[in-house]
Amino acid sequence: MTLPTPELRTARLRLRPFADTDAAPLYALHSDAHVLRYWDSPPWTEQARGARFIATCRRIEEEGTGARLAVERLGDGAFIGWCALHSWNPDFRSASLTYVFEAPAWGRGYGTETAHAVLRWAFDTLDLNRVQAETDTRNTASARVLEKLGFVREGTLREDCVVDGDVSDSWVFGLLRREWRPAPGDR
Repeated sequence: MTLPTPELRTARLRLRPFADTDAAPLYALHSDAHVLRYWDSPPWTEQARGARFIATCRRIEEEGTGARLAVERLGDGAFIGWCALHSWNPDFRSASLTYVFEAPAWGRGYGTETAHAVLRWAFDTLDLNRVQAETDTRNTASARVLEKLGFVREGTLREDCVVDGDVSDSWVFGLLRREWRPAPGDR
């Protein structure tokens, strides 16, 4: 079963399937050690990783296990990050949410705006009952984004990741369909 990657729009952003031309900005994003300081894998060191990531996006779509969306600003078309709905399980009506943005995009509401659009798609189109997200406990900005969206912190995974050589904990957040609050004008 495939899961076609949608194109979604918000007031300021376009979320779309990855294109081959995204390889260079994707590499720039994932090679930035500051951006990835809480990520569960080290920064990329080879340009080819961008193309491999995009090939994996297409495979995930074909397998029907999730969708990764490139995020670009509507005003100038600049690639600023990406968001994914992965580990999609149609039987359990659940999936997990992940996002990453370049540092200049932080603090501008793009993460919240992006995740909101993906959640609207998840609950309305995919008929999900639950979306889960995890964040390093040191990444309080990401935790705030999730809380603004209505996610509830459900627990802590102790020492579940090694980030840049440091063992770290992760918070697990969950959002249930009955807790989802669409923005005015969503429906």
